[in-house]
Amino acid sequence: MKKALLGLAFVATLMTSCKKETKDEVKEATEAVGNEVNEAIDTAAVKVDAAADSTKVKAGEVLEKGAKKMDEAAEKLKEAAKK
Repeated sequence: MKKALLGLAFVATLMTSCKKETKDEVKEATEAVGNEVNEAIDTAAVKVDAAADSTKVKAGEVLEKGAKKMDEAAEKLKEAAKK
């Protein structure tokens, strides 16, 4: 009987320590996933910033071309008005 009680106490101790290890593993896994998510967010933010910068540059180029065409059209209208 004494051995059975000692055996049960030993098993209970093992189960308690396993739970602690499992909790530690879950905590580590949670932290790892959190870190990966943060890295993914940072990467996405960098890509969005780069795309926004690229779009600004392209929009600026298009506006410049449009302004040049408007200037050319205005010059043609002035010349046509003089004739």
